[in-house]
Amino acid sequence: MLYQGKKISVFFLFFLGLCFSYAQKNPEVFPYKAAGLSEEEAAIHLLSRFTYGYNVNDVGQIQKEGLERWFFRQLRGKATDKELAEMLEPYADAMLDNKTLAEKYPRNTRVRRMMINDGYIPKDSVINGSVFFKEAYKNYLAEKGFKPEQELYRKFIAAKVLRAAFSANQLQEVMTDFWFNHFNVSFTKPQSAPFIPSYENHVIRPRALGKFDELLLATAKSPAMLLYLDNASSVAERPNAKNKIGINENYARELLELHTLGVDGGYTQKDVSEAARILTGWTIYPLNGYGNQNLIKQITKGNEVQRQSLIEEDFVFAANKHDKRQKTVLGKDFENNGYDEGVELIFYLSSRPQTARFVSKKIAVRFVSDTPQEALIDNMANAFLASEGDIKKILTAMVYSPAFWHRDNIYSKVKTPFELAISSVRALDAQVENPNRLINWVTRMGEKKYYYIAPTGFPDKSSYWINTGSLLNRMNFGLSFTSNKASGINIDLLELTRHHEPESPEHALDMYAKLLLPTTDIVTLKNRLSPLLTAQNLQKKVAKSSGADLHRQDEDMLAVNTRKINNRNRKSNNAMLAQVVGLIIGSPEFQRR
Repeated sequence: MLYQGKKISVFFLFFLGLCFSYAQKNPEVFPYKAAGLSEEEAAIHLLSRFTYGYNVNDVGQIQKEGLERWFFRQLRGKATDKELAEMLEPYADAMLDNKTLAEKYPRNTRVRRMMINDGYIPKDSVINGSVFFKEAYKNYLAEKGFKPEQELYRKFIAAKVLRAAFSANQLQEVMTDFWFNHFNVSFTKPQSAPFIPSYENHVIRPRALGKFDELLLATAKSPAMLLYLDNASSVAERPNAKNKIGINENYARELLELHTLGVDGGYTQKDVSEAARILTGWTIYPLNGYGNQNLIKQITKGNEVQRQSLIEEDFVFAANKHDKRQKTVLGKDFENNGYDEGVELIFYLSSRPQTARFVSKKIAVRFVSDTPQEALIDNMANAFLASEGDIKKILTAMVYSPAFWHRDNIYSKVKTPFELAISSVRALDAQVENPNRLINWVTRMGEKKYYYIAPTGFPDKSSYWINTGSLLNRMNFGLSFTSNKASGINIDLLELTRHHEPESPEHALDMYAKLLLPTTDIVTLKNRLSPLLTAQNLQKKVAKSSGADLHRQDEDMLAVNTRKINNRNRKSNNAMLAQVVGLIIGSPEFQRR
């Protein structure tokens, strides 16, 4: 066995420190040859792990640039994205700050109150499903210059699709998705939902390749997280107070269990309670319709309280709501120090060996295998601690480890539905004409982005994503993706072959397999797909077998486009090519990364 699981040496850590320059001209060569991989196989492995997919041109370009130089360039995350910026212009609202979004996209509950207060409708007319109320609601938004919440969410998710598919900073996008899942919040909680676009765009993405402690602190102060896990309402207990709101432990528990130490991190329920007391008074700025509208007046009543409180954009530390007694977490005492007390806790948890190991393992599961070797996790955790949580150095320790390149780990991960959809776009150089149609397919395949209700985020294990039903849905997606526009994309399949049209389905399978799966075992792929190459009404049959017939819109679109395709004769796509390429996308070989 090529990798025996030896712990990283002191010399290797020292060496990493010397060679780790993000702009270095001659970085140390990755150890893929020792694993028996060719440069092409290594390039594909890098692209499979650190991007949302690739095509054959990408494989050639990364070899030309040098695998190591490409990786360190991706770590910088500074590539110019002019074309992507143009694509994102129609969805620019998704990048707005929380204050602007709260004014432009008010919550439905706030709009209803405003309509009643303005005398626009009587109170007993507020029946959400009624035609009268829907029309009145629409007209009121137009008159006031407001926009519906759902429009913001559609723009945000559409921008997510375009960034994943076309960003030149692919590693940054992959890590943004990883960290969002690690610090999960969900549209299923109405109070936090409007703040999720800013949470990903302004809190996570800029720090996705930075320092873990800074990322952790930023998420802790985000309105999306403060509301999702209820810390915004957590205040010191007042024995004689009329309002018995008190301390809420939800965020403190997930901070220890999910964000830092891990479930086996050695903390107790007492530690959770003490951490919750430290974080009392961490809440959101009272934006339009959100938070305690009297908060600012309360915290600025007296000079002493005013000095102790803190206002940072949409975050507030309310000193008058903070527990001022001594606390102890993991044996460490925390004296009353206001806001700084919470920051000290965040940084303390970030520096724990348990945190280094827990976070490193999650990264290894995402980028190496479902069951990463213990020595690899040790290496990454050592890099975490030595660099004080520098995400770039953790990833570098991982990619220079022999375990990353072990042949058993090549194509060992299963793509999520989102990864499958985006990798299909990238593999086929497709144009995304309607990102929301594409995301609808992702939802049908079992991944409703930003709607995972539990704070754990989506599981990152193959067993969660793969079963008979999901495989059929994925095959259904592949056939839909290439044969009609119901997926919101446009593809010129013959453009990929420089307009050399295959002579037969078998020839087409040969040609497109080399383009989409350049290192796959073509014999195995042929044996698997050949019986389906010329099957009639295949998409309808697959959809029926999956237990969900084609949506009527998709069926109509399929019929119309099939007629158009057949009428084109030798121009661009045809039904045969669409079926062959759709089968490759739906194959087990394309499902893996």
